[in-house]
Amino acid sequence: MTNLPHSPHLYNGLTLAYVGDAVYEVYVRVHLLELGKTQAYRLHQAATRYVSAKAQAKVLSCWLEENVLTEEELDIVRRGRNAKVRTVPKHTDLATYRLGTAFESLIGYLYLKQRIQRLETLIQQAYAIIEGNENAL
Repeated sequence: MTNLPHSPHLYNGLTLAYVGDAVYEVYVRVHLLELGKTQAYRLHQAATRYVSAKAQAKVLSCWLEENVLTEEELDIVRRGRNAKVRTVPKHTDLATYRLGTAFESLIGYLYLKQRIQRLETLIQQAYAIIEGNENAL
């Protein structure tokens, strides 16, 4: 990891989401390869199931409902959710988009803090929720 100019806690929600989006995308792509998917077109189709704002909002909602997150993580989620976004994709509503951004902010924060074990635990839970196994929490 390179030397960051600031502590990860000092980055705003959108900056954390920027990093979290990339980190989560890599984890999802590897997960799909582990599931045996190899064709690029099918990989892309399958990845959208995991990386959409709707899927991320569903995961975060489950975590909030089940009290999975620590106070520190909840603070990052709030910052991500309340970030001032300039545009919202046509295919999603603002509330869903904000939850997706909050999810990505948390992923980015954990990655930048180098809390890889916690990051991977939450990502594994995210896969289970998206794949329909909410009891995995």
